[in-house]
Amino acid sequence: MILDIDKDICLRSVEVSDALDVFGAIDSQRDYLGRWLPFVEFTKEVSDTEKYIESIVNAPLEKLVFVFVIHLFSEFVGLIGLKDTDCANKKTEIGYWLKEEFQGKGIITKSVNKLCEFAFEELEINRIQIKCAVGNIPSKNIPKRLGFVFEGIEREGELLSGGIYTDLEVYSKLKSEFNELINKNREV
Repeated sequence: MILDIDKDICLRSVEVSDALDVFGAIDSQRDYLGRWLPFVEFTKEVSDTEKYIESIVNAPLEKLVFVFVIHLFSEFVGLIGLKDTDCANKKTEIGYWLKEEFQGKGIITKSVNKLCEFAFEELEINRIQIKCAVGNIPSKNIPKRLGFVFEGIEREGELLSGGIYTDLEVYSKLKSEFNELINKNREV
């Protein structure tokens, strides 16, 4: 599946053939990515990334596991996806990461917005949340920029490298809020 964002950026469903690009990004930016992402510590070889991608590709359809590579000018720059989807309650969480040199260009903001559109309109999700480590300013600016509502702090919500827990800021957006914004934009 491909979700085109604009003429330069697209999201494409992750495939096992992406493992080398994904692992290469993780391996070359361990300090940068590992500061906020717990999986970096356990991703030691390409085979670790292949196993992760295979688990996504082979997930049952009803689990609504969607992970996309982010391409800028056909170059791999990061990952974004839905995780921990609760189908019964029609809610999910968006997770994302981007190579350091591509930060600050609006890539993740546009990608999150497109993934919200996909989740609300195609998957009929009612609630999307994003969790960001308290100190991760660039990451938490994404939901703020997109009109997500700050709900509070999940204390020691994620175990990072070195056995250190970090508090997470929790943001959410409801389908009704998304639809309200769409309707306002149509009126303009």
